[in-house]
Amino acid sequence: MALAKFPRSFHRLALLAVLLLLQACATVSSPDRRDPLESMNRSVFEFNEALDRVVMRPVATVYQNVTPSWMRKGVTNFFNNLEDVWSIVNNALQLRGQDTGDSIARVMVNSTVGLLGLVDVASDLNVERRTANFGLTLGRWGMQPGPYLVLPLLGPSTLRDSAALSVDWQGNVVNTVDDTATRNGLTATNIVNLRATYLSAGSIVDGAALDKYSFMREAYLQRRRSQVFDGDPPEEEAPGP
Repeated sequence: MALAKFPRSFHRLALLAVLLLLQACATVSSPDRRDPLESMNRSVFEFNEALDRVVMRPVATVYQNVTPSWMRKGVTNFFNNLEDVWSIVNNALQLRGQDTGDSIARVMVNSTVGLLGLVDVASDLNVERRTANFGLTLGRWGMQPGPYLVLPLLGPSTLRDSAALSVDWQGNVVNTVDDTATRNGLTATNIVNLRATYLSAGSIVDGAALDKYSFMREAYLQRRRSQVFDGDPPEEEAPGP
């Protein structure tokens, strides 16, 4: 299977992130030891928020309003099934036999009986999803997360998870599709459908968080740490200067 090439837009975004990093390094303050690049991260966060307000949220809202819920569920199931394929590889790399077996079973059942993943038959059979990407694999191999980062368009991350993105990109089944129009159409559909899924959650965060940036940072870091340690992370020192 040929490896997918990165589009030019991805390279431009990576270059933008590097330029922002170089610009911010000299002036950044460090109120949280996990987030030494907070000044840069907040700038990227504001850019992402503006893009979401102007483009992503309106498009996702229209999509939600015009697409029946059963169809959106089918789209979600389809892309979850594709994600489970990459989870097989990462669970195997982590030597997690049960998780690997569950992921294989899910893909086999949903890709056949579930009509190419449109119907989540595996969940009805109580076969649990064991989602894993390469960033999680690195974490379970013992690599520390490193500084918190906010990436253009992609949002919250860490240095470890950002370094894993190129591998995850290659492992994404959609990126192995040769036809450019089909590949781009699938990618766009997945993004819009995913954003529509979180429309109500985003409204709750907007209304509840005094500092949305800090709220999102804490939520991401805590969730990722919980995933690495299977829901039972050891105690860590309280974040501080």
